[in-house]
Amino acid sequence: MKAHANKPLPDYREYDETEMLQRSTDFYEEIRRRHTVRMFSDKPVPGTIIENCIKAAGTAPSGANHQPWHFTAIKAQSVKKRIRIAAEQEEKAFYQGRAGSEWLDALTPLGTDDSKPYLEIAPWLIAIFAQSRGGVTASEERKNYYVRESVGIATGFLINALHHSGLATLTHTPKPMTFLNDICNRPKTEKPYILLVTGFPASEATVPEHALMKKPLNDIATFI
Repeated sequence: MKAHANKPLPDYREYDETEMLQRSTDFYEEIRRRHTVRMFSDKPVPGTIIENCIKAAGTAPSGANHQPWHFTAIKAQSVKKRIRIAAEQEEKAFYQGRAGSEWLDALTPLGTDDSKPYLEIAPWLIAIFAQSRGGVTASEERKNYYVRESVGIATGFLINALHHSGLATLTHTPKPMTFLNDICNRPKTEKPYILLVTGFPASEATVPEHALMKKPLNDIATFI
């Protein structure tokens, strides 16, 4: 194995078993309150909160530590309107048949359609891009590895950070999403991954009963 520079583990904290159990329980109780919503308030959210959450996402593990992601945080109303128009055009084609009957049938219990007013109402949209080339520094032009996996993990960190901060989120994935490259001025070497809507839920916000159905531990895990 080639020699490489190392430093002592800088900030790990070990807890006794009782505290570990309590922390794991507390985290589960907090994260289970996270729900996807489609009704947002236009109440402003300070940009520093979004910055902190994106910084948290940036700590995620990634292939070769290349950190193959870019987050474009969008607050400008004019830009959000352009995104809504473009997204609804793609969604109209999706719901008019491009998705196929099986996919549309799976979405029926969620009550979704091609109208996306929250793209203009929510105070922030975060366009997440996956980078095929990059490196440990932004100036590098090397091949990135495990790009989708890495960006998926970082997106999970971001959703968790926003929830922990008291904000609601919605993962929006119109297909294709190439319009985001033009609107956000991102190069073609980056692929739009998810458009994350975030802000405070509207006072009348609801959650479909279907979305509250979570598989029990026995269905999602095996302990050997």
